[in-house]
Amino acid sequence: MKLTTRGRYAVMAMVDLAEHADEDPVCIGDIAERQNLSVAYLEQLFAPLRRAGLVTARRGRCGGYALARGAQDISVAEVLAALDENLDATRCGGEAACTGGSDRCRTHGLWTALSDHMQQFVAGVSLADVVAGRLETRESVVTFAA
Repeated sequence: MKLTTRGRYAVMAMVDLAEHADEDPVCIGDIAERQNLSVAYLEQLFAPLRRAGLVTARRGRCGGYALARGAQDISVAEVLAALDENLDATRCGGEAACTGGSDRCRTHGLWTALSDHMQQFVAGVSLADVVAGRLETRESVVTFAA
């Protein structure tokens, strides 16, 4: 799985923004402090989130960021896609050239299916789900039928 810290931090920041949506707009410095991240790094993350239409920005003394839509309407998959994060469990990047040549490895189908399931899972999880803690109980674990 190739989820980078960039993707993780973007999701963390967006969940923080969702948690503090009533403080519209939320100062990036406050998010950085609560999540123990640098302001400069968060500014780099919020640029593509803004371009993707997931957040809005307001400049000035009372400036900050706000969710462009409700937290229930923004999936984790959308946040990751805005940063070009790819949940890919294959070694070949899904190209089926698993061994470095043109041959597909015996486990390619397994890793491709796992990648698909991960993508389906994050597409079905909203920021509101994360804020509400709906994924923290064993009963909320999604199972996939073969």
